[in-house]
Amino acid sequence: MTSTSPTPRTRPRRSTGEVVLGVDTHRDAHVAAVVSLVGAVIDTEEFPATASGYCELLKWARRLGTVRRAGVEGTGSYGAALSRYLLTQRVEVFDVNRPDRTERRRRGKSDPLDAQNAARAVLSGRARAQAKSGDGPVQIARMYKLAKVSAVKARTQAINQLKAVLVIADPSLREELAGLGNAELFRTCARLADERNDDEDGGETVLQATRMTLCLLARRIGQLTAQNRDLEGRLARIVERHAPQLLTVVGIGPDTAVTLLSTVGDNPERLASEASFAALCGVSPVERSSGSRQYRRLNRGGDR
Repeated sequence: MTSTSPTPRTRPRRSTGEVVLGVDTHRDAHVAAVVSLVGAVIDTEEFPATASGYCELLKWARRLGTVRRAGVEGTGSYGAALSRYLLTQRVEVFDVNRPDRTERRRRGKSDPLDAQNAARAVLSGRARAQAKSGDGPVQIARMYKLAKVSAVKARTQAINQLKAVLVIADPSLREELAGLGNAELFRTCARLADERNDDEDGGETVLQATRMTLCLLARRIGQLTAQNRDLEGRLARIVERHAPQLLTVVGIGPDTAVTLLSTVGDNPERLASEASFAALCGVSPVERSSGSRQYRRLNRGGDR
């Protein structure tokens, strides 16, 4: 009986011309594939989702050929940092959607396959949307807007909870706070803890627990209100500095301006024509013709 040693992995040949990079992104690691201009897979490799990992990924790809284009899944989430790095290295990055279910049923599902499909999507022209650079004032405004939306939601929830507690509170406490406007109500509730007195055995009454709950909720509302005002000021200053022309349009304030800027991104040149801008806004026509019936429907994609 003869033993057979495992076949060593053959080293991929370096392409003499241009190649296309495809990346399937995840939280901890990215799987990359390099494909030739005729669609042949040259090599596939996995790299950690770290700064040094991005550098190694691009060095590896460039050893296999000239990399000018890359298809990356999830350029707005797990692939955002990699996309920014590739753009700084003069690599044109395209956002690639996940393969549809028909394609996955036919060819299967794995990270190397997804990476190869990402490269082929760029090669075939199916992936045309260029990734946002995410390295300028628009990205800064997007971060602040994210924090502001969260603060507004949390403040609204705290207000609803405070008023729900008032409904079931002791009548004497409810009468004490009745008739106050929201601002005065929150200020009064925030001072209720100063009047708290525990029993000698360390226990609390329902009234004392109610007063403490109202106090905590009111102070939380005050903190979130202050955060909201600070973030509103930051957003207004960003828009006034970088896109003041938007504020001259009737009906557009800092919030709406930031929403518009976030949709376009820090590199608006990626919208090469009015048609691409219409597709981004979800108002471009889509052909639905069949036989003698010639008609179009409105694009349901984009950010309407």
